[in-house]
Amino acid sequence: MTQVKRGITAEDLYQMRYASDPQLSPDGKTLAYVENLIDESYAYQNHLVLRKLDVDDPQPLTSGFRDTFPRWSPDGSKISFVSNRSGKPQIWLIDAKGGEARQLTRCKNGVSNPTWSPDGKYIVFSSILDEGETFADLEGTEEKEKAKAIHVGRMKYKSDDLGFIYEKNKQLAIVQVETGEVTPLSDGPYNHTFGSWSPDGKWLAITANRAEDPDFQHSVDVFLIPSEGGEWKKLTKSKGTFAYPTWSHDGNKLAYIGSELDTHLYAAQKRIWVYDLEKGDYTCITADWDVQVGDSTIGDMRSPGHPNPGAVWTADGRGMYFIASERGNSGIYHVTLDGQVKSVVAGNRNIYGFSLHENEQTVVAAISDPFTPGDLYQVSLKDGEEKRLTALNEELFAGIELPVPEEMEFVAMDGWKLHGWMLKPVGFEEGKKYPMVLQIHGGPHSMYGNTFFHEFQLLAAKGYAVLYTNPRGSFGYGERFVQACCGDYGGNDYRDLMTAVQYACDHFDFVDEDCLGVAGGSYGGFMTNWIVGKTNRFKAGVTDRSICNWVSFYGVSDIGYYFTAEEIQANPFTNPEKMWQHSPIRLVENIETPLLIMHGEHDYRCPIEQAEQLYVTLKHQGKAPVSFVRFPGASHELSRSGDPEQRVLRLQYTTDWFDSYLVAHQEEKIE
Repeated sequence: MTQVKRGITAEDLYQMRYASDPQLSPDGKTLAYVENLIDESYAYQNHLVLRKLDVDDPQPLTSGFRDTFPRWSPDGSKISFVSNRSGKPQIWLIDAKGGEARQLTRCKNGVSNPTWSPDGKYIVFSSILDEGETFADLEGTEEKEKAKAIHVGRMKYKSDDLGFIYEKNKQLAIVQVETGEVTPLSDGPYNHTFGSWSPDGKWLAITANRAEDPDFQHSVDVFLIPSEGGEWKKLTKSKGTFAYPTWSHDGNKLAYIGSELDTHLYAAQKRIWVYDLEKGDYTCITADWDVQVGDSTIGDMRSPGHPNPGAVWTADGRGMYFIASERGNSGIYHVTLDGQVKSVVAGNRNIYGFSLHENEQTVVAAISDPFTPGDLYQVSLKDGEEKRLTALNEELFAGIELPVPEEMEFVAMDGWKLHGWMLKPVGFEEGKKYPMVLQIHGGPHSMYGNTFFHEFQLLAAKGYAVLYTNPRGSFGYGERFVQACCGDYGGNDYRDLMTAVQYACDHFDFVDEDCLGVAGGSYGGFMTNWIVGKTNRFKAGVTDRSICNWVSFYGVSDIGYYFTAEEIQANPFTNPEKMWQHSPIRLVENIETPLLIMHGEHDYRCPIEQAEQLYVTLKHQGKAPVSFVRFPGASHELSRSGDPEQRVLRLQYTTDWFDSYLVAHQEEKIE
């Protein structure tokens, strides 16, 4: 008898798991990875798992804490990882055969990104230090008394990731594995990020913004630091932003990812650059390949990101492997030093991480697709044969119906080619009409694609068709496309979305075009606000962590003053009128669409004052039904890596709102 499957629920979030950060052992025989889950108390847990590639018997290495970032020692005998088991995230070491873990660092503010030296004697790491703090300050020495006043001296004094940072900066240090002795590598009012060790262990490649005034100069350069101290070498020219420097095996070259454009911080397409240490210059080897390097796919299960391996060199130094994003998919590619690019691991899916062992001719990839939150696959570099290593949601999803997204291509009003997907409702019946929700991604420079999206599947389970598309401004369609919305927010990007809606209504006969909803977060929230101010076509809207007023956003967001300069191409001093013209709050008198406003109270990217302005203005006007939901303690990551119970509540508010106005409206029409 065929099992009757149910639709997914908001509460299924508590049961879902995903795998991340695969790391192959030095001999290529064993895999370490992170299994991510939510425990019985609705708290996040991250466990380390070991698995022999030739034996289907994964063994837990740690449990009960938030253990992440596993890294093998060069001889394969030990694994370092980051754990919060002492309170703050610190470096711990464990024997690769198991046993008790040993704490290596005790830094006051915790650590991140530990990486072994080639000889296995040292580990480099980063930590946030306040003015006057040093690596000698230990965890547990924090002052208990709250400050009576805090003097702010810089513009970048807060961060959605870290909260109020004031004078704090990310610094680098080296810890000796045997003794735990810590040696600082960097200091000063600058943020530093580690990249990789040189093969001989004498140099460390890092990235940093060490401009005279980092508040105004946003370039990120590549530097070389002598591991035993000495003069730094700056490789780039303080033009553009670069990250993830990796050494070739012979130590003669360095690859890094970034852009030399100085006119776009967020909309610059990332490329691969190679610095020749013997010649003393660098070139962009993907200059002629109009594709975004890195994973730009947006979802709601794996955030805020995944460790990026950067460009992984081949043993002969003639090329490297990397992730890139193209037309809703992200895959693994290979590029040669003369710029020849070929696809290595592809398909309609989202590859968000990988570990490569060239001698074994194998790669382990972390992969998501519309039915997989995130699992690991072993892929042969010889013939492309794949072997699935994990199926973390197999039991849960066995009884759940997950509709298949249908890809669609259409043409914008000005002739540009556009791309998107339609998700049919669970239990779809031919001849029946369904309400449809248009979903709009944030960024705006990210990309919807072939990845798992819990919210979309939930709406489908509730009986909605879900339309999602990549309007201009999205990555994945070339540099001209991603930069096309800059200075034009609410212009052709808005028209692209409305074209998508009309295309869906014209080509999918199951869409009830009189029962349309719209939803989005961040930029998607901005666009939701803009849409309901421009048209009454939608019967309900849900706007998350949104922007409604660019004039005030300029001064309250952690990125406001430089984001608006790049994206709106305006500032309050020379052209405040342009900022106002692109502000949805200007259109409030037109809004008649019932609007649900949701926002985190600790959102420093799009601060909650944006939601407060919109709510009070709509409420005062009294034309449209409006509801305001605040989430205490929640940051801009509310819907992705926020408190699990708040995430479920947010989903319930969303579906209840659409049920109240779309389903109810459809029922009224029938009556």
